[in-house]
Amino acid sequence: MAAFGKTHVHRRTDEGVVAAFVLLLLVALFSLLGLVVDGGTALGAHQAAEVEAEQAARAGAGAISVDALRSGYVEIDPAAAIAAAEQFTDIAGHPGTAVVSGGVVTVHVGYDVPTDILGIVGVDQLRVSAVASAVDVNGVSRGAQ
Repeated sequence: MAAFGKTHVHRRTDEGVVAAFVLLLLVALFSLLGLVVDGGTALGAHQAAEVEAEQAARAGAGAISVDALRSGYVEIDPAAAIAAAEQFTDIAGHPGTAVVSGGVVTVHVGYDVPTDILGIVGVDQLRVSAVASAVDVNGVSRGAQ
């Protein structure tokens, strides 16, 4: 007589595979939702940074050299232009940097925007930046009527 012991039947289940798939799917969905929501926020912040950089460059370009005006021509005062442009960015809440070269004021504004949803997948902030330039336009020439 043969001894019959308990027979072990190994059942294969896919529960672990399904759980891993659902987890992967959830991460992908949150990432996509984060790109839409936080990407929209970053796009709006980028547009605001562009406006700030443009306005700061215009403010800097308005800093005309008094000595040049007394001599009869229009020229940007580089030190005053940089100070005016950077003061504008400070007041706007996103400090930037300004340079003057060849009568052109160029302003760079850059800052980080915190994320709402992408933080779930490890992206806590998105960087936005903008660069704009401006020149002072000589609106009236001598002898104009």
